[in-house]
Amino acid sequence: MTTPFQKASEWIDAENAQDPNQESYKNSTYPKELLYSNRMYTKLMSFYPEASEEVQIASKAQHICRWKVARESYPMDRVGYLKWREELKKFHAKTAAVILEKAGYNAEFIARVSFLIEKKLLKKDTETQLLEDVICLVFLEYYLDPFVHKHDEEKLKNIIKKTWDKMSDNGHQEALKINYSAENLELIKASLGL
Repeated sequence: MTTPFQKASEWIDAENAQDPNQESYKNSTYPKELLYSNRMYTKLMSFYPEASEEVQIASKAQHICRWKVARESYPMDRVGYLKWREELKKFHAKTAAVILEKAGYNAEFIARVSFLIEKKLLKKDTETQLLEDVICLVFLEYYLDPFVHKHDEEKLKNIIKKTWDKMSDNGHQEALKINYSAENLELIKASLGL
């Protein structure tokens, strides 16, 4: 018999598989948000295998259908960016909630997943912090390098410092185990004064 978790995971993957944006990784091409979702879940399970089902679902649904809310639909300034990010959190939480209800989860479970996706009580709620650590670890492992080729050193140092500040001590320890390029490792050390 299929569990609610299996159904929800399958349906989240099916939604993310519709992403028209593609990303290449190790000689294969994937729908961008499906690849991100898989990276999030894999990183969570390697970093904290005893994560609750709510965090597991939240990790998979973190960017669900992100391409449907275009950055260009908001002003292209800092305020517009922050508004877009806030709206995205709500959109991801609502999109996931519909799937979870269909999969048979109760209202309390769905509310908790929404709470996590919206990153409420960061630094105060241990599961929100766990999810944020995973988001930062996935960024550092897979998305820092493309950033390095787009931005100047000062901006990169600022991004790395902000990322580091969002993480827990456990997250920091895990981040230092990532296999960075020599250049990126130097950049990280310089950014953090290590």
